[in-house]
Amino acid sequence: MLGAVSANAGSACGGASWYALHSKTASGERMNPSALTAAHRTLPFGSKVKVTNQRNGKSIVVRINDRGPFIKGRVIDLSKGAANRLGFVGAGHTNICMARL
Repeated sequence: MLGAVSANAGSACGGASWYALHSKTASGERMNPSALTAAHRTLPFGSKVKVTNQRNGKSIVVRINDRGPFIKGRVIDLSKGAANRLGFVGAGHTNICMARL
């Protein structure tokens, strides 16, 4: 169910990718590629979200500290550290389900 959003705005399944800035995030903090952080279009900064990789079942909790993604079909952009823990750094993107905690 790519890009589908449930009645709860903090829950969705869709595409995810990873990114690594060398500057500040939209929240004003410096990007730390190894931190478990993410970008979301609307969730408040500081929100905690459980993200599950649908291809391998791995899950982590990330903190929203940036805005994005800006590519159709993607629901979240993750730090490289988060993508590494979810097992998709090499692929660059994967399908996930996420839920706000």
